[in-house]
Amino acid sequence: MPLSEHEQRLLDEMERNLYGGKADVHPARPGGRPSYRSLVLGIIVLLVGIVVLIVGVTSQLIVVGVIGFAIMFAGAVLGAKPGKAGEAGSTRAQAKGGTRSRSSFMQRMEQRWDGNQEDRL
Repeated sequence: MPLSEHEQRLLDEMERNLYGGKADVHPARPGGRPSYRSLVLGIIVLLVGIVVLIVGVTSQLIVVGVIGFAIMFAGAVLGAKPGKAGEAGSTRAQAKGGTRSRSSFMQRMEQRWDGNQEDRL
């Protein structure tokens, strides 16, 4: 499916800026840093898991040791869970760009492009 004239112009302009070194390149950060609350809660759960694991090993009950290990793993996952910093940016983008569900992909890309061009001026 060929591109429309407007889309082709946008693509050409994007390519010129990319080759000219003017493109905005942002590193991918899927979730951000862990929040303080999830980190503390994860450490507490991890310590409880260690205690349960030690109890399981000293009492020679394999099931208790496995449960302790599972609790430790859950604490590590909970402590590494990313914070909600990425959600604030998407909410701001929705408020700025209007309703996202109604606009097409190309319209959203045009809005982002226009916003980047305005920032440079």
